[in-house]
Amino acid sequence: MLEKILLFPFGGNGREALLCILAVNARKKKWRVLGFIDDDSSTYGKSCCGVKVLGGRKVLKKETAVRILAVPGNPGNYLERKKIIESLGIKKSGFATVIHPSANISPDSVIGYNTLIMPNVVISCGARIGNHCVILPNTVISHDSAIGDWCMIGSNVSVSGNVRIEPFCYVGSGSKIRDRISIEKGSLVGLGSNVVSDIEKYTVAAGNPARAMRKIRP
Repeated sequence: MLEKILLFPFGGNGREALLCILAVNARKKKWRVLGFIDDDSSTYGKSCCGVKVLGGRKVLKKETAVRILAVPGNPGNYLERKKIIESLGIKKSGFATVIHPSANISPDSVIGYNTLIMPNVVISCGARIGNHCVILPNTVISHDSAIGDWCMIGSNVSVSGNVRIEPFCYVGSGSKIRDRISIEKGSLVGLGSNVVSDIEKYTVAAGNPARAMRKIRP
């Protein structure tokens, strides 16, 4: 029996999540996609690949035995992801994890719940990916690195071995992180940065090499 799933919200991450689910189903049927839900009423009735936005959060009350993949977030609101997702009122067991079939996942890695792994991602031996994470295509998480809860990792990012990225971080696409680096809680790494030294918490860092640009008020 197929598992029912709803996607939240109808944004870029949500639509890419749908493509990942369709790829999973093309290999072996697993998910029955009911549709999207969104807080923005202007999206109601819109669709992606034939899957419609069904409405707002009231849809959750109408459906039973349904899993949720909640993947909001961008560089402008990544620190709000926890608040947004928790406001859905979903229990841990009600969340889904979706991994594109082209991803290369080490059998001894750990991947949390409500996490989306997009195409061609590599998660190497001993790596740990937290809950409520999004990892965009073609990114490599090398051996023994740890990505904390609520993190978003862009596309074509290279995370070397034994890197620690604490919760609530955003790593921009095309960035490279040297081995044994720590990126502390709530920080943002700008597009295409080369991170060769630790980044303190709630810091925006960018450049080659990446340097602290400013502090963020949590």
